[in-house]
This record gives sequence, C-alpha cells and structure tokens, in this order.
Amino acid sequence: MAELRAPKGANKKRRIVGRGNGGRGGTCGRGDKGQNSRAGGGVRPGFEGGQMPLYRRIARRGFSNARFKNKYSILNVSDLNKNFENGETVNMKSLLEKKLIKESQKLVKILGDGKLEKKLVVEMDAVSAGAKKKIEEAGGEVKVKEEGNNGE
Repeated sequence: MAELRAPKGANKKRRIVGRGNGGRGGTCGRGDKGQNSRAGGGVRPGFEGGQMPLYRRIARRGFSNARFKNKYSILNVSDLNKNFENGETVNMKSLLEKKLIKESQKLVKILGDGKLEKKLVVEMDAVSAGAKKKIEEAGGEVKVKEEGNNGE
C-alpha cells in the first residue's frame, strides 16, 4: 500500500492568502475597491443588480394536492412467496414481524410481480388487479381494507 501515490500534478497546492504583502497579501485577490472588496460586502442571494429577480418574475399560482397524496410502500407477490408459508395471513402485523416493512410505513400495496405458489390470505390497504388474480389463482383470498373516500 505504501507504493500508491497520486500522479504528479494531481494534488495542487492550496493558495494561501492574506499573509502580508508578498504574493497574495494586501487585498488578497479581492481587487482594490468596490462592494466585494469590503468586509461584509456583496449582494444577497437572488439579487440581480436591480433587475426584477427570477423568484419574483415567476408566477406562483394554483393549488397542488401533492401534500395530501397517499404514499404506498410496495411489496410484490414474489416477496410474499419467499417470506410466507402456505395458509398464512398477510397483514400489517405479519409484515412487521417478518421485517418486510418498517413501523413508519402506514400504507402498503401488493403488486403482481413474480410467482405465487402458496395459498395466502391477504389483508392489505391496496392490491393491484394482477396481484389479486395471482393470489386467487393460487387458492388464496384477498381482503382490501376500506379507508373512506380518498379519491380512488
């Protein structure tokens, strides 16, 4: 390991400023006069020299429902096949016990990717049409929880 070195020129020496008049002393690369040469000088972020700044030129209108969107954690049929035995019930409690979801995940949706060879009873917030078909073809049962009217 001791033979490893960066190639010549890869590591450039840092410029040290503000240490006397020689080299980069005095004004330290800020120039002689003007707003940016002074301590505390400069303009605030977003300032465009008096021109109407971008954040004020762009219209902010309307309403977005994105804050209220239901965010589902996703599990596939293949995950159920790997982690559950024949005849077991798949619900939030059993998914937490098998560490397939975290406690912070409130909504789970089962999708139909993969094969299912076990008869399972699935009690979930949402199940895709493909997943429902595969679960029922394997002899299982699907119970979807009703959560009031959430726009679906």
